[in-house]
Amino acid sequence: MSLLSTPPHNPEYKAPPFSLPDAWGRPSSLEHLKGSHATIIMFICHHCPYVLAIIEPLVAQIKKLQNHSGIRAIAIMSNDGTTYPDDAFEHMAPFAEKYNFSFPYLFDESQNVARAFHAVCTPDFFGFDHQLTLKYRGQFNESRPGHTAPPHEYQDLSQAIIAIAEKKPITKKQKPSIGCSIKWKNPTPSKSSISS
Repeated sequence: MSLLSTPPHNPEYKAPPFSLPDAWGRPSSLEHLKGSHATIIMFICHHCPYVLAIIEPLVAQIKKLQNHSGIRAIAIMSNDGTTYPDDAFEHMAPFAEKYNFSFPYLFDESQNVARAFHAVCTPDFFGFDHQLTLKYRGQFNESRPGHTAPPHEYQDLSQAIIAIAEKKPITKKQKPSIGCSIKWKNPTPSKSSISS
């Protein structure tokens, strides 16, 4: 298992437009799914222990965040399902149903969206403002395989997204997300040095 961490966010980066099928094959686009005040875009998968360590609290926190007016979340699965069968398209809908996703789960078969976002690992979190300008790129919280962060501890992603939606500064240092490398069909050099 190759572990990578995400680079610091680039405040000039804007989310590139995309259209992808969801886990049930329905067409979806960023333009129609984005939040009016803030948008979370996250790259996840099914087999990485760093995703599995946070998936239940992540889903719960996203549901709470989406109760705030204008906040929306989008999950994207970009891993090569041929080499890593656990991440194949046919497992996406069951995974979303098992964990009761309240957000779209999209399939990036070509991996072009992951490359456009300079995604490096799963999980990889991006927080955008109402103009789809990047304001946050960091961890969900301090949870890791074998350690679950207590709910009373600082929740990095949630606090950042609320600040973004309310047009307030993110006061805490953005700690990088850590996870399994994106499983590329045609491996490229690590993008951990690319700011996005």
